[in-house]
Amino acid sequence: MADVHHAEIHFEGHVQGVGFRYAAFEVAREFDVAGYVENLPDGRVRIEAEGEERELEAFAAAVEERMRHFIRRTNRSVHSRVPQFTGFSIK
Repeated sequence: MADVHHAEIHFEGHVQGVGFRYAAFEVAREFDVAGYVENLPDGRVRIEAEGEERELEAFAAAVEERMRHFIRRTNRSVHSRVPQFTGFSIK
């Protein structure tokens, strides 16, 4: 199986309790990505997603645009790996 791009994105700011996970889930439906979004105990939100590079970049940009008023900082790491996800979910 061919490798895909994998992104782990952490969002900081007022990102919990504002519908961030649901918004990310809705945005994911517009792109060919798989993975999940979850709240972290330290107040951040993490997205792990995989797919083609252009799709991942467009997905991340769309989430940032939709939730820009709540995000103070975004940290992203991207690498290639064997696909591990099917679909996109909220944890």
